[in-house]
Amino acid sequence: MTTFDEREHAYEAKFAHDQELLFKAKSRRDRRFGVWVAAQLGLTGAAAEDYAKRVVRSDLAHPGNGAIIEAVLGDLKLKGIAADERMLKRKLLELMEEAVAEIEAGK
Repeated sequence: MTTFDEREHAYEAKFAHDQELLFKAKSRRDRRFGVWVAAQLGLTGAAAEDYAKRVVRSDLAHPGNGAIIEAVLGDLKLKGIAADERMLKRKLLELMEEAVAEIEAGK
């Protein structure tokens, strides 16, 4: 195996690792975001968990923050809770940073 082949293999392995980390972090972030929004909506217990699962599924069905934010923003507005896209994006970013840190720490 040449040095070039070894380097290529290392990059491929790193890419695969990074993609796995990203998937795990996004799933964790989405679940926590769902729980946070559920609390804003006054949901607790099983209802809050079901809502969080729905948020995770919505991201899997329509990848990207836009779909999650749009759905959640609609739910919040229906309940008369003041929220905007910017605030929800900040919360997603905060939760993503926490999720990545926890996964990297082995939690």
